[in-house]
Amino acid sequence: MIKLEELQSILIQNGGILTTSQANEAGISNERLRLFVQSGDLERVAFGIYALPDELVDKMYVTQVLRPKIIYSHETALFLHELTDRDPLGYTVTVPSGYNTTKLRQDGFTVFTIKREFHELGTVKLTTIFGHTVVGYGLERTICDCLRNRNQMDIAVVTDSIKRYVRRKDKNLNSLTQLAETFGVAKLLTSYLEVLL
Repeated sequence: MIKLEELQSILIQNGGILTTSQANEAGISNERLRLFVQSGDLERVAFGIYALPDELVDKMYVTQVLRPKIIYSHETALFLHELTDRDPLGYTVTVPSGYNTTKLRQDGFTVFTIKREFHELGTVKLTTIFGHTVVGYGLERTICDCLRNRNQMDIAVVTDSIKRYVRRKDKNLNSLTQLAETFGVAKLLTSYLEVLL
């Protein structure tokens, strides 16, 4: 039988969060999880996800575990890429067309939808401020998304993020140009780059 110290060790190894499947792999039954919750040694933060009581929970990571199809985008991706100083008040995600967004919107997420063939284009692994890995869009895809949806965003944030992107050493202007063509924002991107380069 798993003791509390072993459970805490497993939680630390998993960044403070434990899923039911991770617990089962470690030899902790669903009934044992229920007993840990009942005794107050563990807190159920979402369906199938547990954390230590009073632990700050990484909402981005938990949401990604619960909904693996979401991709962090727009202002959230800008923040994770350090292209803006503005800490997002709510998180922005992109999902494929046909995805039920009701629960995400109820939970305070800003949700964009896109055709399925473009949904995973330009995805990368990003690190949250809690150190967990989530899926988001890369630098170039994020810039293109912000240009496509500039009317639904703060234009000052969009402009500042492009300025920051241009100054980065890890930028890839060829990839940016190709993605801008794909998403129909090539002319708009060129007008920004002519001023900044």
